[in-house]
Amino acid sequence: MLSAVILAGIGWLGLALVLLGTRPTVGPRWLFFFLWTVAVTGTAMPFIWVLNRRFSRLHLPTLAVLLRESLLVGLYAGLCAWLQINRSLNLPLALLLASGLIAIEWLLRGVDRGSLGPEL
Repeated sequence: MLSAVILAGIGWLGLALVLLGTRPTVGPRWLFFFLWTVAVTGTAMPFIWVLNRRFSRLHLPTLAVLLRESLLVGLYAGLCAWLQINRSLNLPLALLLASGLIAIEWLLRGVDRGSLGPEL
């Protein structure tokens, strides 16, 4: 949980500094997307941990899996923010992005479970 606090703190503090202290040029815009992804990743990590503790009874995921899943949530938030710039984000596209990222995570979890051996 220390990594979640560090990521969220750096992300939200940096995001506040970028929004309040810079003009919307190219450099601060890229910094906004980076800090937005970091902030959402750090904020989502405790929720991902709770969901994995609640629904994964057989074996608890490692820290790398928790970080990967929360990074996918941050990537989704960053993609949605980027697509919102030119107003090309709509509900079907948001659902398609979410289902694609969920499918990627489902396949990665399947590969992880397959490499652990027959005892699971």
